Amino acid sequence: MTQDTESPSLRVDTQGAVRVLMLNRPAALNSFTAEMHGRLRSALDAAAGDAAVRAVVVTGAGRAFCAGQDLNDPAMAAVGDAAPDVGAVVEQLYKPLALRVRTMPVPVIAAVNGVAAGAGANFAFGCDFVIAARSASFIQAFSKIALIPDCGGTWLLPRLVGRARALGLAMSGDKLPAEEAQRIGLIWQCVDDAALMDSALALATRLAALPSRALAETRHAIDDAIGLDYAAALSMEAQRQGQLGRAHDAREGIAAFKDKRAPRFTDR
Repeated sequence: MTQDTESPSLRVDTQGAVRVLMLNRPAALNSFTAEMHGRLRSALDAAAGDAAVRAVVVTGAGRAFCAGQDLNDPAMAAVGDAAPDVGAVVEQLYKPLALRVRTMPVPVIAAVNGVAAGAGANFAFGCDFVIAARSASFIQAFSKIALIPDCGGTWLLPRLVGRARALGLAMSGDKLPAEEAQRIGLIWQCVDDAALMDSALALATRLAALPSRALAETRHAIDDAIGLDYAAALSMEAQRQGQLGRAHDAREGIAAFKDKRAPRFTDR
């Protein structure tokens, strides 16, 4: 693995076709600041614009993945007697971050190495895959400070685990161990702590060899289908298949299957 850049809040490394982004505020449990938001979005933009990158892994330094918003960050400061404008923080920082992940042209994997709380948990759930260390946990901490889930949590949680579990997690703020998160379908996989990064990189490397454009369109199609009736979903599938079927990778995949050889996917 080659280290590309390191900042006070984010490390960027590359391993083959996989870009690894490490949240790097371990003393603060990698909690979000406006500065870290900017660096993370810039790093995601750079990965999206680099044709050599075909998968992204996001993880955390130290004993946490991300503890959510740093309440001591200047972005959360009160102005005079007025309360902090939490809505503005969500609109200006968390909304663009969540949308950037959801529109990446390559798969994004969250490798959750420790606690993922509040927006840190929902940021992970917004990725395409979540692999968590066995000692990791997820906490919807918002109710404990009189707020609601953000960073996409209100949309993601009921779609991942249903309304009853979503409400239970959001209202109680209880800690959910990684093994239980896997059991209820909230995350993709729970692995031994020592195997976390190897497992995440192995999955990322496998995904990097697959057709990136088709994987991104699969994400969009599944998200779009949630709001459609069955007939409309079938029409949406036909429209997307028509576009993908004319692209290089589908033609290459079909030819490779017929020729009994490994395909060489290049679309992105």
